[in-house]
Amino acid sequence: MYLRLRSLLSTILNRLRLWRLARQVAAAARPAAGARTVAVFNASTRLQNLSLNAGFQLLAGWGLRLAGLRVVHFVCQAGMSRCMLGADIDNPHQAPPCRDCIGQSRRLYREADVRWFSYQEQAELAAALRLLTLDDLMTFSFRGLPLGEIVLPGLRWRLRLHTLADDEPTRFLYRQFILSAWNVAQEFTAFLDEVRPDVLLVFNGMMFPEAVAARLARARGIRTITQEVAFQPFTAFFTDGDATAYPIDIPDNFQLDEEKSARLDAALQKRFQGEFTMAGITFWPEMHDLDAAFLEKAAGFKQLVPVFTNVIFDTSQPHANTIYESMFAWLDDIRALIAAYPDTLFVIRAHPDEMRPGTKKQARENVRGWVRRHRLEDLPNVVFIDSQEYVSSYALIERAKFMMVYNSSIGIEGTLLDRPVLCGGRARYTRYPTVFFPASAAEYNRMAKEFLTAGRIQIPLEFKRNARRFLYYQLFKTALPFGDYLENHPRPGYVNLRAFELDALRPENSPAVRAILEGVARGGDFLL
Repeated sequence: MYLRLRSLLSTILNRLRLWRLARQVAAAARPAAGARTVAVFNASTRLQNLSLNAGFQLLAGWGLRLAGLRVVHFVCQAGMSRCMLGADIDNPHQAPPCRDCIGQSRRLYREADVRWFSYQEQAELAAALRLLTLDDLMTFSFRGLPLGEIVLPGLRWRLRLHTLADDEPTRFLYRQFILSAWNVAQEFTAFLDEVRPDVLLVFNGMMFPEAVAARLARARGIRTITQEVAFQPFTAFFTDGDATAYPIDIPDNFQLDEEKSARLDAALQKRFQGEFTMAGITFWPEMHDLDAAFLEKAAGFKQLVPVFTNVIFDTSQPHANTIYESMFAWLDDIRALIAAYPDTLFVIRAHPDEMRPGTKKQARENVRGWVRRHRLEDLPNVVFIDSQEYVSSYALIERAKFMMVYNSSIGIEGTLLDRPVLCGGRARYTRYPTVFFPASAAEYNRMAKEFLTAGRIQIPLEFKRNARRFLYYQLFKTALPFGDYLENHPRPGYVNLRAFELDALRPENSPAVRAILEGVARGGDFLL
């Protein structure tokens, strides 16, 4: 009861601050003569409250308006039959909560330049979809737009699984997402014709509404920027590429001097103790060392190899699955290695965020289920650490001969802790030589067997140097800070506006707005 009352009061306070700031921005912002027009679209980050990504985009829009740019928001007004957050995965036929979402949109974009879009089902498309199988839906195109392919990452994300069932609930939601994506395409085409923006800013770029908009804008040669959460509290990442892949371009001549090294080491020290968050979520509410029973078991084996998995939100993205079709295909190969090397203790570590407590974001296709389905806990050379067991991953790394990871951050951390890392999925850090990253599944298996039988595995000197350079850039150059404007809401995953004066959002006073303005208006790189 106390938490509910606190949450309600916090929401009311946030709405008052939103109302005040929106009025102030409207009074102070005037597009300069010949100013660039920026289109902004975000339909997949929130419903009735302010999420971190919605907050980033709101503040970016305000900052650009204060800098003299014209900002036009493309906003959903029940414009999809089913949407990314409003679809009920347990009851797909349940209509989304459009009324609450529209109410929040009216608050967020009060006195802004807005184009609303609504939904109208396309009868020809609906008829074409009606009898299609799951495989048919995955490859479905309509009037030149590969809607099945565009929708698939978002469908997997929403269903919290990678392997889709060819059943009617899944097909129904797939069909509704395709119908909704086509409606977004039609409405956004009309929006582009009317507004004629110079730049498009969208959230994420992988969720189907924003993915459709990004594809249409790029086809017209419109510069398209995507945005995601970054790797410091209350920071955002903006890029011309795919934000979910976190493309980071590091100059060849960039080096860490003594001051930069000390700054990075201080951040890493906290991280190795579990003191970090991602998108406002604390992965490690507590952290335990390895207990005596584990150490006694490990002592009976020749070597220890931890296997670090990732969450379905990251592994469902197409850019992750370049060696294997999915993380679970990678795990199936590791299962064969477990059987072939009984003198090695394999420790399978579920990601601590896989079964996020107190939310609806628990993975429905998860490592726990995979381990139990294959009865791996019955094998003498396997230890499974579930997501809610807060055993220190760094204590495992300390005792490891080498590590196997899919595409999580622990991979680059392993390199920094002087352990060989064999990576099975494309990660943001694999574009630089930081880990062993084979080109195929066959090569992965060959290297894994080589590592398991080798006396000592030599780590190339460049791996650690590149890992430190990459992490410094990720933490301190690409992460644009919004902590002066946002604070945590009592409900995990949501934020409120802080009490701040409007001038704090002007480019000359805000490093984040200045970097975004440079990127949007002058082709900059969105770096601090």
